[in-house]
Amino acid sequence: MALGILGKKIGMTQIFAENGSFVSVSVVEAGPCPVLAVSPKTVKLGFEQVGESDLKKPQLGLFKKLGIKPQRFIKEVPRDPSAECKSGDVLKVDLFKAGDFVDVSGVSIGKGFQGGMKRWNWSCGPRSHGSMSHRRVGSIGSSADPSRVWKGHHLPGHMGNAKTTVQNLQVIKIDAEHNLLLIKGALPGTKNNYLVIRKAKKRQAVPLAPEAMPTKETKKAKKK
Repeated sequence: MALGILGKKIGMTQIFAENGSFVSVSVVEAGPCPVLAVSPKTVKLGFEQVGESDLKKPQLGLFKKLGIKPQRFIKEVPRDPSAECKSGDVLKVDLFKAGDFVDVSGVSIGKGFQGGMKRWNWSCGPRSHGSMSHRRVGSIGSSADPSRVWKGHHLPGHMGNAKTTVQNLQVIKIDAEHNLLLIKGALPGTKNNYLVIRKAKKRQAVPLAPEAMPTKETKKAKKK
């Protein structure tokens, strides 16, 4: 069986925990995802049906060969070798349960070309009268030695619109009827952004008990 599923970001909201505290969650439409191919280590999944006219003929031929309706978003996720999985199976949101930790991958929001203060959190230059380098780059240390700019130097440039993974986010609630996952915290990208949700590598699932949800009183006690 696959250790992940594909989905689409719907947005963010807040829900009440059993102890009455607010929990900010991201809502993800996850699955159903048909299995397109199986290898020893990975499973190729599809998500969101699309019209035949939106695909090229080689892509369309693959789906017709498998007897599966064309899918818009296709990705590979890790496979659990101890569980059986074959082409044509359909994975749904019940792959996860409340309390599981997940790693979510997606494309971050594109911010275009940005200066160093926004991109790398530089401090500003002098603000006194006559200064003309408030937000500029300034000296970057390329003198006679090394006579060049070091590779990877923090400079203005394109920001965002890159693959991003947020790790160890907890699943708060599952709506199997509407194929929805409610995940605590923010996820990469904008609304309707496609995501890959995998079981976390670094944290094990924890039973979701009311006392596990932080409240104002527990936060104050920890600070003291």
